Amino acid sequence: MNKSESKYFHTAVRFDEALLSLLEKKPFEYITVSELCKEAGVNRSTFYLHYENTRELLNETTRDVLDGFAAYFSVDEKGIAGKFSDCSLQELVFINKRYLEPYLSYIRDHQRLFTAAMSQPVAFQFDAAFRRLFDNVFDPILDRFQYPTESRKYVMMFYLNGITAIVTEWIREGCAKTIDEVAMIIYQCIFGTWDRAAMEGLLEQSTK
Repeated sequence: MNKSESKYFHTAVRFDEALLSLLEKKPFEYITVSELCKEAGVNRSTFYLHYENTRELLNETTRDVLDGFAAYFSVDEKGIAGKFSDCSLQELVFINKRYLEPYLSYIRDHQRLFTAAMSQPVAFQFDAAFRRLFDNVFDPILDRFQYPTESRKYVMMFYLNGITAIVTEWIREGCAKTIDEVAMIIYQCIFGTWDRAAMEGLLEQSTK
């Protein structure tokens, strides 16, 4: 059952908010059930009614993050994984408005959560998430582009770390730049050109 449909929705939201507040102050491994309950204004018995431990709460929060992120994309965008082998190469270029706009919109709307997750990737088990993404998404795409197998993880780390660095700086500045402006910076860094006309041409191609 989706948490938003469950009878303990409001309590779960309070625990999510309490966890996020504490993650902004200290590493996850030092957060206790007592601290969570105090921050959420809920007693310990209520916590243990829903979770066995703090890890279970974090795992639920992580699932909600991924579900919320996916909800920002259209059905067509989420369904691309089912046609990696027969779609055009152009459809496999994700550095475009079709994908960056929902990605950046989600981050803008969840700045605190993104910052907490990026500051504690081990706690959020991002290594496991990256392995799944690499095996199911990145590797099949790079195979279509005929990248050497031994170089593929290096290529993806370059892309992901570079984009994350740009987004982190954007958040640090309070998301002052518009989504289009940040997307343009990402295009420019990835494709190595600062010719705005050329980048807008690429943008137009990517949304057709």
